[in-house]
Amino acid sequence: MTLLADQATSHVEEAPQPKPSMAGLGREGLRAALSEAGVPEKQLRMRVGQLWSWLYARGVTSFDDMTDVSKELRSALAARFSLGRPEIVTEQVSVDGTRKWLLRLAPQGSEVKAPEIETVYIPEPGRGTLCISSQVGCTLNCTFCHTGTQRLVRNLTAQEIVGQILLARDRIGDWPGAAAPEDGRLLPDAERKITNIVLMGMGEPLYNFDNVKEAVATAADGEGLSVSKRRITLSTSGVVPEIGRWGAETGTMLAISLHATNDALRDEIVPINRKWPIAELLEACRNYPGLSNAKRITFEYVMLKGVNDSLAEARALVRLLAGIPAKINLIPFNPWPGAPYECSDWDQIERFAEVVNKAGYASPVRTPRGRDIYAACGQLRSASVKLKASERGKAAAVAPAVTSGG
Repeated sequence: MTLLADQATSHVEEAPQPKPSMAGLGREGLRAALSEAGVPEKQLRMRVGQLWSWLYARGVTSFDDMTDVSKELRSALAARFSLGRPEIVTEQVSVDGTRKWLLRLAPQGSEVKAPEIETVYIPEPGRGTLCISSQVGCTLNCTFCHTGTQRLVRNLTAQEIVGQILLARDRIGDWPGAAAPEDGRLLPDAERKITNIVLMGMGEPLYNFDNVKEAVATAADGEGLSVSKRRITLSTSGVVPEIGRWGAETGTMLAISLHATNDALRDEIVPINRKWPIAELLEACRNYPGLSNAKRITFEYVMLKGVNDSLAEARALVRLLAGIPAKINLIPFNPWPGAPYECSDWDQIERFAEVVNKAGYASPVRTPRGRDIYAACGQLRSASVKLKASERGKAAAVAPAVTSGG
């Protein structure tokens, strides 16, 4: 019996391992891959430049399309690598055109289960914003944020962060000569459909500093994706020691997830405040490299009914930010199943905004987008959530979503 079992086992072939993808790699990563494929040292710089253009300026998904690369090299690369993007588990399209992708990543190291993240695209007239994730899950436990209810699994690699941009550009036809998708309603009528990138998805990006920095460098490279650093915004809940370093090393725009005007309340809403309180956070903001009226910091303030939305708190917010070139984004709270808060009444949000405006601050009220597919600010969570029938009914009452598998 044992001998037969051993013989049977010996004939079972292991499933072939998927080829690692080159899509999303930075220049050094491409150089290492090309070297592995046998490209001579003296040719590496040229070959990196060729692949960079094909991957990030033209968005090819097959080595065969790289027509100025020799067939021999294309064959060698195809034998070792793919140009795969993250796998789409689900794609949802809101009635307002917002798109949310649940993406499955390739397992890293000893991971048995492939982790999943969410990425959101928000179209507007003449522009489009891509909200990308930097971690699987989150450690911060902000009480208004659905992502905070999902434990941190791991940081994303720079390649996985860039992969979200490539996937989004594929899906909305944002490469030169690409056709718009069949369900391309409400996409901006512009040469580029992704004009802005915000690191406001799952996770705290400053807790994944080096990988996020590398991904931003790839996204901002003028020979490829070419997104201006003035159109890339990193949002942090307040990792104070890394704020100045981020500004000095990357030069992107900065957003602060503030949401309260005193430490007692912010300790509750944004628990990282217990480590770095408001005074330390605002001092780091005042010293942010390049800060000016032309390069203002955005302060995000979620409007929670009866919690932080009084006019006294509006006046306190104005006093708190005095002397900081700033814009204040007022965000109507976006509900999710089991959320402990309600959104402020619209009249109260407008009164709050009026106080801030009169003090000389731009304070746009962020229009909720993608609420019907749980794609709005604070609603992202990659783990599936089973809704009660009553909760499903409420979500459907907002507006039906269009859902398609990947």
